[in-house]
Amino acid sequence: MGNYTQISDKVIQVSTTDDKVDKAGRSTETAYQLAKASAEIKRDMEKILLSDQAQDQGTSTTARKLGGLQSWLTTNVVDGGGVAFTEDMLKEAVLKAYTEGGEPTMLLVSPAQKQVVSTFTGIAAQRYEAPKSSPTTIIGSADVYLSDFGTLQVVPDRFLDDDVALVLDPSMANTAYLRPFKQTKLAKMGDSEKHLLNVEYTLVVKNEAAHAMVNNLV
Repeated sequence: MGNYTQISDKVIQVSTTDDKVDKAGRSTETAYQLAKASAEIKRDMEKILLSDQAQDQGTSTTARKLGGLQSWLTTNVVDGGGVAFTEDMLKEAVLKAYTEGGEPTMLLVSPAQKQVVSTFTGIAAQRYEAPKSSPTTIIGSADVYLSDFGTLQVVPDRFLDDDVALVLDPSMANTAYLRPFKQTKLAKMGDSEKHLLNVEYTLVVKNEAAHAMVNNLV
C-alpha cells in the first residue's frame, strides 16, 4: 500500500514600483502576495486531500497525483441510496469503523450536511443560563455527536461535496511532506519580479478500515 506525492504551486509577479510603494496593512507587496498564494495552496491541498481523486504515478508529460481520502475508503462504506443523510446511516458507519478496529472521533461534512446533522437526536445538549443584564445567546449548531462508541466532533468543510459524509479516526491519517513550502525567485521579467511558491506532499492513510464513509447522499 502506498501513495504518490503531488506538487501544488502558485506563481506571483510584482512590479518594482508596487514593492516600493508604502501601503497600509502590509510590509511589501511581495510579502502580501506570497501570503495570499500560501493560503490558496492550502485550500487547494485541503480539497485534493479530501477528494476521491485516484492516485496516478504520472508520466513524462502528466503530473503525479496523490490518492484522495475518499478513494482509499473501501471497507466501511454506507450507500445513502440517493436520499437525505439520516442518523441511522451515521450509526451504521460508526459501527463499521469501530468493528474494524477504528476509534472514530470526527464527522466531516459539507456545510449543508452540517445543518442536517444538527437535527439528529444524538447531538449533545447545549444550554446557556440566561443572564439578567445582557442578551441571551441561543445555540443553534451541533458540534458534538454522542455515538454508542464515543463522541464525534462534527466538523463542516466547505470543500467537501454534499453527497458524502466522512467518519474519521484522525490518528489513522495524516499529511506527509516530501518538500515543505518553499519560495523560489524566478527569472526577472522587465521591471517586475516573479516568485514561485510550491510544496510536495501526499496523504498517508495508516488503516483505511479505521474510517467510514456515507456516500450517494442528496
